[in-house]
Amino acid sequence: MSQTHQTPYEKIGGDPVVRKLAETFYRLMDSPEAKDIRALHPAEIATSQEKFYLFFTGWLGGPAWYQEKYGHPKLRARHLPFPIGKKERDQWMVCMVNAFEEVGIAEPLRSELLYGLLTLADHMRNKTEA
Repeated sequence: MSQTHQTPYEKIGGDPVVRKLAETFYRLMDSPEAKDIRALHPAEIATSQEKFYLFFTGWLGGPAWYQEKYGHPKLRARHLPFPIGKKERDQWMVCMVNAFEEVGIAEPLRSELLYGLLTLADHMRNKTEA
């Protein structure tokens, strides 16, 4: 398949790499710099990690496993019960940037995907801030 016709999912290496990104991201969420965003998750994070992996697979252009299992993601609505502001968004992004670094996602795809994820993370903000 030509590089120009590959999805981001295919470009980063498909399922094994997406799974590793999800695992790395959630492991990094246990770091001190992510304590506020981690506190919004249950103590046992395996279910959150699996849902993120399924969502992220589809978001990258891979199989729509999240939708098949749970329906439309409705991300903003699903995140409304959790207070998400700039601090939480930024902590989430630090974990994501570090996961991309650790897994070795190369440029220019790295920047393209992280920009898309920042846009998505910013859309999840629901706290009124000064």
